Amino acid sequence: MRIEVDGDFAGQRIDKFLSGIERIGSRARAEKLLEQGLVTIDGRAAIKSNKVQVGYVIEVPDEELAEPAPRTFEGTSPVPVLFEDDDMLVVDKPAGLVVHPAPGHRHATLVELLAGGGVNLAENDDPVLYRPGVVHRLDKDTSGVMMLAKNHLAQRQLQLALRERTARREYLALVQGHVPSRAGRIEAPIGRDVRDSSKRSIETDFPQDAITHFVVQEVLPTTTLLRLKLETGRTHQIRVHMESIGHQVVADPTYGESPQFGLSRQFLHAARLSFPHPRTGEPVEVASPLPDDLTEALAEARRALPDH
Repeated sequence: MRIEVDGDFAGQRIDKFLSGIERIGSRARAEKLLEQGLVTIDGRAAIKSNKVQVGYVIEVPDEELAEPAPRTFEGTSPVPVLFEDDDMLVVDKPAGLVVHPAPGHRHATLVELLAGGGVNLAENDDPVLYRPGVVHRLDKDTSGVMMLAKNHLAQRQLQLALRERTARREYLALVQGHVPSRAGRIEAPIGRDVRDSSKRSIETDFPQDAITHFVVQEVLPTTTLLRLKLETGRTHQIRVHMESIGHQVVADPTYGESPQFGLSRQFLHAARLSFPHPRTGEPVEVASPLPDDLTEALAEARRALPDH
């Protein structure tokens, strides 16, 4: 088993990190593997006091692990489905819901809720993480449209559509201040921040191309409502790009400021998704309205006193 640590677990002790992996399952089992020298970090034997950091590669021999068994959550509230056929579905992901399980995450995830509701997604082909049918992801606290595949053909074709940019993703974001141009293109490579490995940034040693287009939808007293289109799909791309031009997404806890307009999460919503159907090639377009918390925040932002 090979795991690359992401930002959600940076700074966590390795015994705790390993205990959250279903195929290990307990702190005692994690400690035993560490004591036996069976766990390595970037090729070196780990000890239980080590703390994991973003980008660390942790390996444990497969023969020492139990077979992965996906969790199921029966009788849970269904995730709203906006489009579905024999090949795929598009859901309206609520904020606060993680897309797929990861080490240390104990709560129900999107793919597990769908499985519990009887949706058959493309079989999982990842030896570590349970993420059947996943084509792309939304951040935990980003709401809106997201597509998943029911078979490997659909999964491959939808991922290809994203890579070739025949699939288009539009977002709505409320950002701080007044953006000076009515439309624009932000082209700034993104990677792990050179100072804080739990964040993405344009100040990075490992940049990846990232392009975001925006159009001003509405100018408010202290903020601006933008419609954004992704040309690439880097982690936290919109949030990082808006921070880089000095217009952070409102209420963004990582790249912006403290909660505002009654929000407990960033004002970012995947509003529209269009793509060629993975089997027929026919165009499909699915939209999601702003959820209640963002609608209420937008109304409050319209009533805000202007800055002087």
